Amino acid sequence: MQGAHWAPLPYLGVGDLTEYQFLLSGDISGRPTILLAHGAGAGMDTPFMDTISEGLAARGLRVARFEFSYMAARRTGGAKRPPPKVSLLEEEYRAAIDALPCDGPLIIGGKSMGGRVASHIADDLHAQGCIAGLLCLGYPFHPVGKPEKLRVDHLEALQTPTLICQGSRDPFGTRAEVSGYRLSPQISLTWVEDGDHDLKPRIRVTGKSHGEQLKDAAENIVRWLGN
Repeated sequence: MQGAHWAPLPYLGVGDLTEYQFLLSGDISGRPTILLAHGAGAGMDTPFMDTISEGLAARGLRVARFEFSYMAARRTGGAKRPPPKVSLLEEEYRAAIDALPCDGPLIIGGKSMGGRVASHIADDLHAQGCIAGLLCLGYPFHPVGKPEKLRVDHLEALQTPTLICQGSRDPFGTRAEVSGYRLSPQISLTWVEDGDHDLKPRIRVTGKSHGEQLKDAAENIVRWLGN
């Protein structure tokens, strides 16, 4: 993880840990900060999270990553557990925001579930002037194979400036499916051609590697921010 470093911070009493850490990329004072949470089944230092974070840092952004307590517990030998209720994850996300030193604009978001959790708290924080935007990397619009169980009600009236980076063949919401959803005009969508839930394309279809697609995604994010 070139350019990234761990920053230990006090845990604020949510969940069952005594402390947690941020993983920081582009940690330069005054830069816009993007705070990212991980997906449901993997932590904050997966190849996907490393690549997108370093790509954003290389383009002038400060990126901070953190883990929810159920995931962080695995690093200390804790049992492998599924995510808890979304309401608890929302509380932990708020705690991470409170603990993160930030002297520039703050955008919250994350990969899959992490972005979904951030989307639930975004409007409250944006109205308070605490955040400038929301970034979702592969939003889980519905469970795989269950397109009727949508997770979009709160997205219809979202007031926070939002960017969703979505693979066009993401099983949690394809381009064809999402085109029929009623989404807030505050939400911008950038489509990764032939991308799956990790924004990974098939080389034989696109002629592009996963790394090239993530580079394009990082450039689109920076363009959206006007950085």
